[in-house]
Amino acid sequence: MYAADGRRRRQQLQDCRWRKSAGIGVECVAIVAALLFASGGAVSAERFPVKPVRIVVPFPAGGSTDVIARQLAQQLTESWGQPVIIDNRGGAGGVLGCDMVAHAAPDGYATVMGSVSTHAIIPHINRKMPYDPVSDFSAITEVARFPSMLVANPALPVRNVKELIALAKARPGELTFASNGTGTNSHLAGEMLQASAGIKLLHVPYKGAAPAISDVVAGHVAMLFTGVANGITQVRSGRLRPIAIAALERSPSLPDVPTLEESGVRGVDVTIWLGLWGPAGMPAELVNRLQTDVAGALKTPRMRELFAKQDAQAVGSTPAQFAARVREELARWGKVVRAANIQE
Repeated sequence: MYAADGRRRRQQLQDCRWRKSAGIGVECVAIVAALLFASGGAVSAERFPVKPVRIVVPFPAGGSTDVIARQLAQQLTESWGQPVIIDNRGGAGGVLGCDMVAHAAPDGYATVMGSVSTHAIIPHINRKMPYDPVSDFSAITEVARFPSMLVANPALPVRNVKELIALAKARPGELTFASNGTGTNSHLAGEMLQASAGIKLLHVPYKGAAPAISDVVAGHVAMLFTGVANGITQVRSGRLRPIAIAALERSPSLPDVPTLEESGVRGVDVTIWLGLWGPAGMPAELVNRLQTDVAGALKTPRMRELFAKQDAQAVGSTPAQFAARVREELARWGKVVRAANIQE
């Protein structure tokens, strides 16, 4: 994993954070300054990278986050002339992988491809969060945005949002909606729909998108919110019926499907976003170098083709823009979690 000097610097930085929280500010500043000076080329944006770089994906292999991270890694490998390695560290809804990077050396050689879940939703639900989604990371860039959609089993006698709301009001608490798990964005989307439309649904949590989609297709559950890319195959085959897009704009893949906003349901924007973070304490020059290179990679024909297949929008925002978005999303989802009274 890391060299001995990297582990030593990481431990010293952790000690520094403890001293800072205890009020020993001057010593902390001195330690950080000494570490950054001693690490020399390890944090030099001009020389970076001089060894393999690791992108931690805090989810299992095969999902949208993993697919995009691997393509980005391939593009950066070609640009940098150094291997960019994908390290899948799933567990605790993405918390384990993010925590690993939060406590890594701030030299740019360990970053994490996190998401709205790991940095804006779970921090409000997990009472034992090992990291702060803002202060323990260096925001590098937002990488991608994915629209979500509300889909239903074709046997459900509704074809649009108006009919769904009417049926739910006629059968309060009877219509079921699946989710990727309690506290996930797909769960919170259902809670937002209920609050905005004034209806009552029954939540059925699953362990991931695949089993949730499968049970809606099979008719065991009536509906669910999912990413357009996750459910587009079933929609095109007729095994799922699209009811509405849960984003501010229509999906290019389903241009005839209206948004919830257009259908009269306000405030249900469940856009899924991914971003790249490094540990807190990374030099600004290094953060800017990484942002520039990643944003450049997102504009290549290979990445544009991938994003089109995933029904995703490439972003490549500046570190300041990304940090601001994380704070805004953290506040927004906090309100949703508290309103729905969701606890771990």
